[in-house]
Amino acid sequence: MNDEEIFEEVAARLDDLEGAPIVSLSDLVRRAGACMWIEVGTEQPTWMGDQATDRELAANICGGCPVPDECLELEFRTAGFTTLGVWGALAEDDRRPAYLAWLQRRAGGASR
Repeated sequence: MNDEEIFEEVAARLDDLEGAPIVSLSDLVRRAGACMWIEVGTEQPTWMGDQATDRELAANICGGCPVPDECLELEFRTAGFTTLGVWGALAEDDRRPAYLAWLQRRAGGASR
């Protein structure tokens, strides 16, 4: 499977969330998102060493998260290209092409 197919698959997973209200997605992500329950204390956290990439952080933090699709749907609807870091278990380098595939699906550009 090439990168484009992977990003299209990610976008397709979100089809069932198209009608979910933003407030419901936000509440769910805040309540159940794995990243919301990380204790960082007063010092900056060290996730996997000083050289961890966003992809490594996504795998480490989001790997067991119960709501990655809801998180990604929320991010796509509210920010798209404008956010940094990890959302919905995707680093920004992966999230941006997935966002374009998501936009195309929502615009009717892909058959469901």
